[in-house]
Amino acid sequence: MALHRLYQLSSLLRSAVSLTLRRNIGVSAVVLKELDPVQKLFLDKIRDYNTKSKTAGGIVDGGPGYQKNVTEEVTKLQRLYGGGDFNKFPDFKFPEPKLDEGAK
Repeated sequence: MALHRLYQLSSLLRSAVSLTLRRNIGVSAVVLKELDPVQKLFLDKIRDYNTKSKTAGGIVDGGPGYQKNVTEEVTKLQRLYGGGDFNKFPDFKFPEPKLDEGAK
């Protein structure tokens, strides 16, 4: 009797886990440690681009035309906004406001 109940419980548990894993692809992918072929291709391309950008030191396959366009645009922005270094975050200074006391 106890063996029969244990078998029923394990069967029920197995079917519930199987159903949950089939419905939740995200969990099953993490549990199985296997990637979908499209996900694997996507990650491979990202890793490939990362290694290429580290060796190139910037944009991959940009070429001299790209660099020329970037320098022209930076020159336009410097002329339009009065110069400055666009590779550095600006320093904002907010002085304390001078509050006048009301009539005494």
